[in-house]
Amino acid sequence: MAHNQQDFTRGPILKSLIIFSGPIMLTNLLQTSFQIVDSLWVGNILGASALGAVAVATTILITVLSFILGLNNAALTILSQQYGKKNEAGFRSYLNAFIVTMTSMALVFGIIGFVFAEQLLLLIGTPEDLLGQARIYLQISFLSMFFLFAYNFMNTVLRAVGDSKTPLRVVLVAVILNAALAPVFLIGFGMGIEGAAVSTVASQGIAFLYSVYYSVKHNLIPFTKPKLPSSKEVRLIFNLGVPAGLQMAVIHAGVAAILSVVTQFGGQTVAGFSAAQRLDSLIMLPAMALGTAVNSMAGQNIGINDWARVRQIAKNAALYNFGLMVAVAVFVIIFAEFGMRLFIEDEEAVQFGARYLRIVALCYPFLGLNFVLNGIVRASGAMYQVLALNIISFWILRYPLTALFASQFGEVGIGIGMGMSFILSSAFAFAYYNFGGWRHKQLFGESG
Repeated sequence: MAHNQQDFTRGPILKSLIIFSGPIMLTNLLQTSFQIVDSLWVGNILGASALGAVAVATTILITVLSFILGLNNAALTILSQQYGKKNEAGFRSYLNAFIVTMTSMALVFGIIGFVFAEQLLLLIGTPEDLLGQARIYLQISFLSMFFLFAYNFMNTVLRAVGDSKTPLRVVLVAVILNAALAPVFLIGFGMGIEGAAVSTVASQGIAFLYSVYYSVKHNLIPFTKPKLPSSKEVRLIFNLGVPAGLQMAVIHAGVAAILSVVTQFGGQTVAGFSAAQRLDSLIMLPAMALGTAVNSMAGQNIGINDWARVRQIAKNAALYNFGLMVAVAVFVIIFAEFGMRLFIEDEEAVQFGARYLRIVALCYPFLGLNFVLNGIVRASGAMYQVLALNIISFWILRYPLTALFASQFGEVGIGIGMGMSFILSSAFAFAYYNFGGWRHKQLFGESG
């Protein structure tokens, strides 16, 4: 077995889960810091207008990224199953199919995005004073769409073969490069908003090339000469990738709907909720990492039909999640106000945000369970079923319950509604995990 790779079809499960998920947590944290560093340089050097332009352009890029993440989820499921089956020919074939498909999509998205950048920005109501800078940033980003695809895809392939340490190294390279290159392009070359885009693209591009070099040197990924994939492979990729991408769209739309409830209570509440959501995005990193980890671990075992071990992975991950998220909840309850003051100073907003965090913190273990169980189900390839669970979570539970409790109890009801939705959505996920038909999902024929 090559450097850093893990075979999850054997060995102690809990130990493997902890060792594998730890670097994923750190990688997710570094990804978040990548965006924060970007914002700090742009905001402090170019000003609020440029920061606003980047934020608007990023809104469109996130939409594209949702499809990238969808394809990556498909890749993690398909490749981890092939790796678990020890089917080297199948792994190589599907790896080639993903590379050709995603490269083609990157070129198509890049050309369309570059040509219609201004129209896309007008479509989402970009203010006139931000339009010019946002268009430039967006066009440069679309021209370099291949690096955004490739940078994320390489990390996914490595995780499929049980390697979470190399993606951590790759993302660390990207973060360091971005922090170093941003001031060079912004101040040294005086490139303005173009420099912000180029520094981001360059850091991701160099990190991608480094990941290819490192993977080839240590024989981590069996690359082959590109060839046209079969229609069967392409159909499977999109059959899994499209619903996985739609999951992200459902989540983003659900967050926007919940914000419409929050805005009814005024500016301080919105400010407090926004700051609390920033903290929430960090707090949820361990649970998200566990969801990714069990996707790969369960995928390898589903590949060899070892359902007893899949159940043990789910059990160990659920227990580990409970202990981890209870510890996180205690930390949040104690330091909620301190965390809020890192982002805002308005006392009313701080108090609302701290109160909101303390309420939802009690329900973090349930939200974490949702990530774990959905990760297990996703590993089987049941992407439409996970999409349905996300629709239930956000549109049947989270948004309606938040609106209901807010109408009954005022702004404190926002946290109560969110927390209740965490509990109920985990109950739906648990019910489908136990009684759903995801175990009967067959991705490959007898020869695959």
